Amino acid sequence: MNRLIKHGLMFGNLFHVHAPALVERYNRALHHLTDKRTDLTDFHIDISGYSPEVGDELNDHLYLNHQGVNRQFILLSMEQRTAPLLNMKFSTSRAILRDFIAQNEAQLFALTARDAVAGELVNSVYDVTTPARLFDIRRVEVEADTTGGTVKDARELGRLVGRFKNDQDGWFDDVLIAQMIALAGKTGDITRNPVKLRSMRFDQRNFWTAHFGGLYVFQDLEHPALIAPSGKDHLGDVPLRYVFDAQDRNQIAQFFELNGLAEPIFEGRKDHAAAILRQKMDFILVDAVADQGGDLEGRTRRDMRRLAREYGSALPEEFHTLGKLVNWIEDGGKWPLITSDDPAYFYTLRASDTKDAALVNMLLAELAPKDARQMFICHKELFYRTYAGWPEAKKAYVVDFLVAEYQVDKAGARDTLFGHDAPMAEPAPVRDIIAQVGPWGAVRRNR
Repeated sequence: MNRLIKHGLMFGNLFHVHAPALVERYNRALHHLTDKRTDLTDFHIDISGYSPEVGDELNDHLYLNHQGVNRQFILLSMEQRTAPLLNMKFSTSRAILRDFIAQNEAQLFALTARDAVAGELVNSVYDVTTPARLFDIRRVEVEADTTGGTVKDARELGRLVGRFKNDQDGWFDDVLIAQMIALAGKTGDITRNPVKLRSMRFDQRNFWTAHFGGLYVFQDLEHPALIAPSGKDHLGDVPLRYVFDAQDRNQIAQFFELNGLAEPIFEGRKDHAAAILRQKMDFILVDAVADQGGDLEGRTRRDMRRLAREYGSALPEEFHTLGKLVNWIEDGGKWPLITSDDPAYFYTLRASDTKDAALVNMLLAELAPKDARQMFICHKELFYRTYAGWPEAKKAYVVDFLVAEYQVDKAGARDTLFGHDAPMAEPAPVRDIIAQVGPWGAVRRNR
């Protein structure tokens, strides 16, 4: 993992805590939330305030995320909003934290100038001992305050001010006035600078969770399903009729089709499709060559073509299928019929333009695991876990590629791979054969 850390591909963009004042604020917040403290004077934190160094010190990397639910957070600086979320247990958590920070930017800026803000992503579930418990998570509410209770005090001061204004005898109530003065000394003038964080609630109906080997829960769809790529036999009873694993390729393809969740990668972006497919082929080639002990250092595009010829017999079926698709796109070759049984099928898809696009691309990264770039972008937890088992040659090639091709223009790469050029108004649906059966032919259904 040192190679990833060195190039900023792991633990990158964390917020550095080293000033004594920030360390003390962090300790106050940490003790407030967990009754723990750190003796470290220099460490890094993610968007939630979790620190890998503190986790090592405490021998508990879930010290802000007990049992993997109701994640707690510590905000020391607004700079944390661009940091990643490490040890993610739910795919929605980082987006919730970013939205909370964005919606309360001015207030949080003022509060973190004087103290740490500590809080929790609260739902009604405090443990997920069984997969069925995941379906009790329907809404997440953000609760937060400074360690000194500034927001709570401001709320109480506001109540007392209202009482003072509306009570005829308010001017003569010395106790009331004394209480207001004491609270104002903590909160400042709330009439000019209101100290209030917006109450925020987020629906959590479609999400990924790291629990039980990694599950994709799709409840808020016309055709809901639970997808467990690593296996479903251990899940027991869940309140959904359809449960699929990675072996149920036809059923997952049908699930995508029925809900309009995925599309061919060249849909509306055919000019980019061939280049994207060629890069996927390169990653598949690299995987095969590395497994054979081949040398990948400093390989150019010409070298990759030579390697494809040299290792042709070792290349998997998906490499050849994607090659036929590239030929169809670029040279007008024969259209390849790619059904969901084909190992290359999920390599040809990306998420449609829906509210669940990020979640679908995350699932596709798991269904097409040889595409290292998509896995790194869409499913970092899986990438880091998979990376640890790669041969050194593949590790070096993938890191060099990500540094040279992705890090220099992340936004451009994401737009090319996953962007949508949707018109302002939706066109009327066209009932042609492609729309009815999909560009690769009819999805096979188990009977």
